[in-house]
Amino acid sequence: MNAVPALAGRTALVTGGGSGLGRAMARHLGLAGCRVIAVGRDTAKLASVAKEFGGLGLEIRTAVCDVADPESVSALRDELAGETVSILVNNAGVGGPVAPITDIEPEDWDAVFSSNVRSIYLMCRAFLPPMYERGDGDVVNLASVTGKRPLIRRTPYAASKMAVLGLTRTLAFEAGPRGVRVNSLSPGPVRGERMARNFRLEAQATGGTVEDAERAFVSRAALERLVEEDEVGAGLVAMLQIPGMCGADIDLSAGMIA
Repeated sequence: MNAVPALAGRTALVTGGGSGLGRAMARHLGLAGCRVIAVGRDTAKLASVAKEFGGLGLEIRTAVCDVADPESVSALRDELAGETVSILVNNAGVGGPVAPITDIEPEDWDAVFSSNVRSIYLMCRAFLPPMYERGDGDVVNLASVTGKRPLIRRTPYAASKMAVLGLTRTLAFEAGPRGVRVNSLSPGPVRGERMARNFRLEAQATGGTVEDAERAFVSRAALERLVEEDEVGAGLVAMLQIPGMCGADIDLSAGMIA
C-alpha cells in the first residue's frame, strides 16, 4: 500500500495500541506513512506490535503507560519530549461490567470512567500544548454507538461514551481556533476479544447462549453483521485526510445508528 500524502511523515500516538482496535489503527496509520507510537500497559503486547511493524517495514516506537494515571502520563510526555506528535488517537478504554445498575459497585463504575474518559483528559492535557504552539494537529477520540443509543445492562460504559462525545465537541471549540482538529470515531460491534467477552457476559446474564447474544446484537444493525477491526483502521485514516472535519463524530457501526 502506498503512503497517503496527507499523513506521510507525521507522528501518531495511539493509546491502547497493543491489541484490538488500537493495534489495527496503529497498523493502518503506519501503512499510510505515519511514524507510530503505540502506548499501552502490556509490554508483551507492545513487543508483538513492534515485531509486526518490523515485518511490514514500518516505523514504530512503543511506550508503557497507564493513561488513566496522571504521573504515568506525565512520565510519558517527558519520555516523548523529542517526538513531534501531531496525531493523538485516544483509544484506550474498558468495557466495564455487564449488569443492572443496582448490581454495579462504585469502584467498578469509577474504573470505567477512569479508563474511558479521564485518560482522554490526561492525554490531551499532556500532548495538546505542543500542537497549539505549532498551530496544527489532530485528536481522534474513540467513542461508541453505545454513547448514542441504549444498551441494557451497560450503564457505566454508555454513560462514559456519551461523556467522550461531549468532551470531543467542546474541546473542538477550544482547540479549533488554535489549528487543532478534534473529532471522534464511534464504532459499533467490532469483532474481537472485547465483543466476545460481552457476548459471554450477556449470555450469562440472560441464561441464553453466546450465539443468541451475538445474533440479538447484530440484528440491530442494517448490515446485520459485526464491524471488522481493519474497517475501523481504514475509517480513522479516511477521517484524518479531511482537513475541514472538526467537532464531528463518525459512525462506523454497520448501520446500527441509521
